[in-house]
Amino acid sequence: MNDKVSIIVPCYNQAQFLSQCLDSILAQTYTDWECIVIDDGSSDNSFNVAKEYCRKDSRFKCIHQENQGPSVARNNGILQSKGEFILPLDADDKIAETYLEKAISVFESQPDVKLVYCKAELFGDVNELWQLPPYSYEELLWGNMIFCSALYRRRDYDKTNGYNPNMKNGLEDWDFWLSFLLPLDKVYQIEEVLFYYRKKEFSRTKFVEKNEQLLLRDVYNNHKELYAPYLSDIIFFHNVHSINECIVSDAIQKGEDNIRSTKAYRLGKILLKPLNWLRNIVNKE
Repeated sequence: MNDKVSIIVPCYNQAQFLSQCLDSILAQTYTDWECIVIDDGSSDNSFNVAKEYCRKDSRFKCIHQENQGPSVARNNGILQSKGEFILPLDADDKIAETYLEKAISVFESQPDVKLVYCKAELFGDVNELWQLPPYSYEELLWGNMIFCSALYRRRDYDKTNGYNPNMKNGLEDWDFWLSFLLPLDKVYQIEEVLFYYRKKEFSRTKFVEKNEQLLLRDVYNNHKELYAPYLSDIIFFHNVHSINECIVSDAIQKGEDNIRSTKAYRLGKILLKPLNWLRNIVNKE
């Protein structure tokens, strides 16, 4: 392998933002990289923008494919890559100029680390710190706290089946982390904002929000073996939830409207909440 880091940029109709993304790569203080832009059947000027950067700097490469979604685009880009490390980066996002340098430094000083990411900031229509919960494998089962632009070794990617093509409509990053990470793997977060996630009025994130239950069901179906140990908890939750609702309903009929505010009821809801979405998915099986 010739380059230390391969940056994989899938792009679908992001011509207006692509230059900002690629400029942030050009600005990196760590220079041992290649960037592969995969134009995923764009109908705008994305491919021409990518080709212009290829003419500007030989470390850029661009590939055109028929529209197949971000998972296939990332997989195709990684298959063409030569780097020891992989950094996925969406075409409308950007990275700070020291992200590669600081991430590679972590890998070199801590060889047992499997994945490196950082603090993140939202920009565009919203400008604020992205409040993500701290990483834990247990919590990763119930929701994603690692954005797509984390660095990992190519050899670890090769042990997986890659990004799942059936996650074309969203949550493909979370789905991949569930395939990529094992319970004892070490994940390191750099305590500095080095990644910028663009928020805009019309984005795939809006589609994900509207179709969350369907996408969550896809995640569950792709990783049933991970959720199997929790099935007894789901059955327990279903029974307790039903009993609680009967108690509440009976109390309301008796005029005890404040039962939902009691500590016992609220604690039960908090403890059982993480299983709620999975119970709904399993019930549809």
